[in-house]
Amino acid sequence: MRAHGNGSIGLKGIATEEFGMAQSESANTADLALELEAQEMKTRGLWSDAFRRMVRNRLSMAGFFVFLLLVVTAFFGPYLAPYPYMLQNLDRIAEGPSRDYLLGTDDLGRDMLSRIMWGARTAGLVAIISTVFSLVLGMLLGAVAAYSGRWADWLIGRAIDVTMSIPQLLFASLMAATFRKPVADWVDSMYEATGLEFFSTPTYVDLIVVFGALSLIQWPAYARMIRGQILSLREKEFVEAARAIGVSQRKILLKHLIPNALGPLIVLVTFGFGAAIVAESGLSFLGVGVQPPQASWGAMIQDNALSWRYRPWLVAVPGLTIAIVSVGINFLGDGLNDALNPRQAES
Repeated sequence: MRAHGNGSIGLKGIATEEFGMAQSESANTADLALELEAQEMKTRGLWSDAFRRMVRNRLSMAGFFVFLLLVVTAFFGPYLAPYPYMLQNLDRIAEGPSRDYLLGTDDLGRDMLSRIMWGARTAGLVAIISTVFSLVLGMLLGAVAAYSGRWADWLIGRAIDVTMSIPQLLFASLMAATFRKPVADWVDSMYEATGLEFFSTPTYVDLIVVFGALSLIQWPAYARMIRGQILSLREKEFVEAARAIGVSQRKILLKHLIPNALGPLIVLVTFGFGAAIVAESGLSFLGVGVQPPQASWGAMIQDNALSWRYRPWLVAVPGLTIAIVSVGINFLGDGLNDALNPRQAES
């Protein structure tokens, strides 16, 4: 009886110990879940605090207004323009600002305001599409470099270094001049094969060439940033905690890695918009971007550069437009950087 009683006590002790270990594991799992929930609440608080700081920054709101004006003009400017951008009035050539032509006319009698508004569409399309292409390419290559490591990381890293070591405008000009003829031949062959009017417009050739050239010079910045963000975030405690409680890699990527990398990415994309607009204007000024008669701010400066002494508004109007838009977008990027910077959030 005594031996039987001791055995019962031993079994009870083992059961109690196992129950305590189970409770400890449950407590650890609960702690990990609470840590993940706190991280998600912190992320939500970061975005709400960033929005409030953004609204209080006057320069960033001014930049946001300029960017919004660019987007609205790009979409609706051609419908709001007082005249068609190619319409010539040979009786009123190179006039200064007047009631009929608020920004004057150029050497061919075309309304400058209408061409500025149509040029906003060119600038907006180039900024958005080239930035999206370069962003997708940079994110893909940056993620491959971060996750694959070894030779893939080395190869992509060397490609980033070589691309960023070449002056961007020179590299984009070389790409645009090199690929214009093959792209034009391809568009002509597609028009002959399909008969679609879409392929009969040379403007699309110019835009495709500019999109490709600018994407090739912008992707390294996104690739380098995404690679650094993934390498730093995947070793954080909340990511390790998510792995420990069995969260899938897909949920870790979508719920933890990407939201925490969005801040620097949004800032970089904002600066990319302004850089793309300036680069497109530079390509058009050099004659390898959007070609006449399509309205482009850089082409407007190049067309009227020889008239600077006699009719300065022909150069000043598109030049000031480029300056205001690029400076405004930079103010917006600075404001986003201040709002999304964790160190700013703690101060």
